[in-house]
Amino acid sequence: MKGFATVLLLVTSNIFMTFAWYGNLKLQEMKITTDWPLILVILASWGLALFEYCFMIPANRIGSDINGGPFNLVQLKVIQECISLIVFSLILAFCFKTQSLHWNHLVSFVFLVIAVFFAFLK
Repeated sequence: MKGFATVLLLVTSNIFMTFAWYGNLKLQEMKITTDWPLILVILASWGLALFEYCFMIPANRIGSDINGGPFNLVQLKVIQECISLIVFSLILAFCFKTQSLHWNHLVSFVFLVIAVFFAFLK
């Protein structure tokens, strides 16, 4: 159960983080933040990143074997990176129609999934 809760919190965290990092580009593309000074864009992104931390920290605390969770720190990080790529790919596909994934991107994702396998290998 702790493993499932950890993954769910990490997915939620990564949704907020992806929008914090790349949402400003979509807003600029939509001509919403074109005239905003950079500091305002940064502060808005930080506001979203706050929510990312509200989910990431509990995910790490629940999931860490230091606190009785099922994952060691390396496993937590590898899981987080894979979730990050999946969330990024979905947001790219649904929000950024002018960008696309190519074969080399997919190959790199496969290698990351292989990294997850090796991170969990005993």
